[in-house]
Amino acid sequence: MIFTKTQDCEELDRISVLREYKVVKHNDLIQKSRFHLSLQEQKIILYLITKIRPEDMELKEHVFDILDFCKVCGLDKSSGANYKYIKQTLKGLRDKSIWIELKNGMETTLAWLDKVTMQRTGGKVIIKIDEMMKPYLLQLQNNFTEYELLFTLAMRSQYSIKLYELLKSLEYKKRWIFDIEDLKRLLSAEKYNRYPDFKRYVLDIAVREINDLSDITTWYEASKEGRKYAKIEFSMRIKKDFSERMQMLSRIDEALTVT
Repeated sequence: MIFTKTQDCEELDRISVLREYKVVKHNDLIQKSRFHLSLQEQKIILYLITKIRPEDMELKEHVFDILDFCKVCGLDKSSGANYKYIKQTLKGLRDKSIWIELKNGMETTLAWLDKVTMQRTGGKVIIKIDEMMKPYLLQLQNNFTEYELLFTLAMRSQYSIKLYELLKSLEYKKRWIFDIEDLKRLLSAEKYNRYPDFKRYVLDIAVREINDLSDITTWYEASKEGRKYAKIEFSMRIKKDFSERMQMLSRIDEALTVT
């Protein structure tokens, strides 16, 4: 099929709109949860959450169009390997769970997805988020975080999205202090026992991607207790300068453009 320039522009506009859809989560889902998801798995979950509308009273089935997802994420839509990998990822997500702390201090597990139905051929999958996620995704009136999907799409580290969400959920404070071991658990980065490794492979990469590719700028300072690094203080500001935002959007566009 040959597309006209007008059709090409309309398609680009449609994908741009999908990228600007909002991710809305209760802060407990960000600040009091622990889960291990790959970068692609995180992006799939966020993409699904953008399908939820503010007026929704129930979690509905949605058609997950693999072609659209590839376009939104800047993946090669003609690659059969991408199609196969995304299908496998969707199947795997059905069996993955999340630990979350309840208001009474206890912890429970939740499933991400309740239903994944796909044909052997074709690029559309019917997906339903698990019912137990309702308090964290539906009819949120307070204590929630909202941001555009766009600000996570160009990130390449699985830790960047988690740290970005965490910082956004604490945006009103402007600065905050984490215990390093607690932060490792929140980011699912416990394997980095030594602070220099955690700094090099998690923090520095995530902070760089957040500063280059999102709507916030952040920086941090670690402090010691005795001879060991124990605390990290983050500071943050929203990018309001027009030139700064345009540079950020240009970097995102470049990262998501398939050559």
